[in-house]
Amino acid sequence: MSAKVLILTGYGINAEKELAWAFDKAGGQTNIKHLEDVIDNPSILDDHQILAFPGGFSYGDHIASGKVFGNKIKFTIFEKVQKFIDSGKLIIGICNGFQIITKLGLVPNCDDRYEQVASLIENDSAHFEDRWVWLQNTNPNSIWLKDIDKIYLPIRHGEGKFIVKNDEVLNTLKANGQIALRYIDINNPTAQNVPYPANPNGSVDNIAGITNKSGTVFGLMPHPEAFIFPENHPNWTEGVHNTPLGLKIFENGVNYFK
Repeated sequence: MSAKVLILTGYGINAEKELAWAFDKAGGQTNIKHLEDVIDNPSILDDHQILAFPGGFSYGDHIASGKVFGNKIKFTIFEKVQKFIDSGKLIIGICNGFQIITKLGLVPNCDDRYEQVASLIENDSAHFEDRWVWLQNTNPNSIWLKDIDKIYLPIRHGEGKFIVKNDEVLNTLKANGQIALRYIDINNPTAQNVPYPANPNGSVDNIAGITNKSGTVFGLMPHPEAFIFPENHPNWTEGVHNTPLGLKIFENGVNYFK
């Protein structure tokens, strides 16, 4: 039986079909539901093993990206989502989805209190960034990043700069191995200070993705669902990018339940 994936949509989310295609191709059974349908019937969550928050511009990014959508969950089905996590099921949040789960405190959740201690804010460039970036897997034990070292993925966001509440949070993320992906300069992959545009938004410590402590909840700004076919790669005609590593992320999630 394949893993069932619940993909939330509504209120400006616009990448739900792209995300469903990725999970379907990875062998999952996808179900796209409007957030209000899940609020009306929270038991829908019980029938799925993976909960996915797609990219887009929920509520037009008003107030702060992901904040309003997150609040809709916080004051309705938040306890149900916590139980979903506590039962060992998986969550992934991509781009706006990452913003949502960070505002909700699902990640990094270093102290098991589901309080917001990080955020994604306006890019240092002060404009929307739409480009491909190189990323380094910095958590070799990650559920979602199994068998991935470096990966090339597209980003498309205006508020992708990852920040933390204080140095203590950042140090805890490092100590716990919760930093999953970092932006790297492919010409100098061990550099500590990654310049723009390799770090496209100015994220602290070049962070592009994080997890909770168990690794079951994964948030990232780049879009793996946009690299599930070799032809998605900007240089696919060169014939050297035959492995769409974005797809591998979704295969890892689905295969976790086999």
